[in-house]
Amino acid sequence: MDNIKGTVNSIILDPAYADLLTIVKAARNGAVYGAKVRFPHALVMVFLFRSGSFRSKLLLVLKATRQHARNLALFASLYKAICLAIRSIRPSGKEHSADSFLAGLLGGYYVFGRGIQSSVNQQIVIYVFARVVLALAKLAVQGRGSLTAGGSGAGANGGGAVILTKAQRSAALRWAWPAFASLSWAGVMWIFRWHPDVVQPSLRSSMKYIYVNSDHWDNFRNFLIHNT
Repeated sequence: MDNIKGTVNSIILDPAYADLLTIVKAARNGAVYGAKVRFPHALVMVFLFRSGSFRSKLLLVLKATRQHARNLALFASLYKAICLAIRSIRPSGKEHSADSFLAGLLGGYYVFGRGIQSSVNQQIVIYVFARVVLALAKLAVQGRGSLTAGGSGAGANGGGAVILTKAQRSAALRWAWPAFASLSWAGVMWIFRWHPDVVQPSLRSSMKYIYVNSDHWDNFRNFLIHNT
């Protein structure tokens, strides 16, 4: 047993496997966090406000928990994989400010933006969007000097009524949610990566658990069993 434990620890501490294991741990942390958050919430909401048998209610709770855990795990692993892929094809191998935005955009579209969305996905995206708006408001009042990218703001132009053709309305209806979900995730991942202090504390804590802690481990236990 000690030999097996030593072999496993030597593998997970090998720098050659660090990138792959980071993706694995991000998926693990996303699944664990999603289950922890969704199960008690679904348990209360379903048993208080849904009708049906005990079995049917329990199945609804487990379904919502599974979906939340699966989607966060998938997004976390995609986000990490895309960030690593971008850095690997860059000659310098260094991280750029736009990496987190692009990875969040692609991951958000793939996991939360495609197809008919469940109420679980809608709740997650709307929650993330609200936190992005609050964080951007804090960034706005901090002044330009606090922005690492040094970008300048642009004012919005006033306009009249927008008249769309039938085809344009159809396209807007088709792409509105994918764009909303993708940009919400792109925004929150960029803000968390470069301005974590303006992210709402509970969200910042959960994102640290999923996306930061997945980069650190020193044995099998805190790699897969008990996150540090």
